[in-house]
Amino acid sequence: LNAQNAASQVLDAHLKQLERSDPKLRRADQPLQGVIIHVDVQSGEIRALIGGRDYDRSQFNRALSAKRQVGSLFKPFVYLTALEQGYTASDTVFDGPLSIVIDPHQPPYRPVNYDSKFHGIVTFRKALEHSYNIPAIRVAEMVGLSRVIETAHRLGVRQNLRAYPSLALGAFEVSLVELTSAYTVFANQGLAFSPYLIERVTDSNGDVLEQTHPDAREVESPQASYQLLQILRGVTQRGTGISAARLKLHIAGKTGTTNDFTDAWFI
Repeated sequence: LNAQNAASQVLDAHLKQLERSDPKLRRADQPLQGVIIHVDVQSGEIRALIGGRDYDRSQFNRALSAKRQVGSLFKPFVYLTALEQGYTASDTVFDGPLSIVIDPHQPPYRPVNYDSKFHGIVTFRKALEHSYNIPAIRVAEMVGLSRVIETAHRLGVRQNLRAYPSLALGAFEVSLVELTSAYTVFANQGLAFSPYLIERVTDSNGDVLEQTHPDAREVESPQASYQLLQILRGVTQRGTGISAARLKLHIAGKTGTTNDFTDAWFI
């Protein structure tokens, strides 16, 4: 409960600060919403969960039930698939103009980076640390979009994903709990635990009626998981998640945003 209360206070304080800083966000009828989920990577135990800003105003649990576009949070699955196939963090990809014809009757798909710039030849590590969009799409096509989907599903993403180039940029909707659970594999040497909320149920005499027994499943190789974890540490040291360095923790993670910053993520 202490972790839950502390997380709730931090979340509300940050949302209020955002609303003060941007007049467009100050809407009384639709205030900014936020969610937090804290999962123990070594057991799957959900230790803290906040499904929204104010339960009195909205009882919808966004942490468990909402499915939102995840943006760049999906990119680690692309690069993990590449690591599985023998690529390394030092391999390179071209970050330059890209035009993909999907439907000859429609304009070609021309993705851009969030900074509207091209960065030339970059390593896989730099591309993920700085969350460049075009390299993610190129790598996904190199390793096979269907293989990327297989990786995401194997790690715990249950949603129906389609093999479109925009898959690499997180164009599909995923729930926060399943995405967070999938991320624990990176920190857990390839092992996955199903997330759970209830540890045990006892009767009035203290006898255990039901108990959760976390069972690990090996869904990824320790080597690929370790390599990806090191890249995600770089995200928080010199990449898009560098502000997390202020926490003074041994931390790895990934940021994600959707168009017009409708959703903003960090895992």
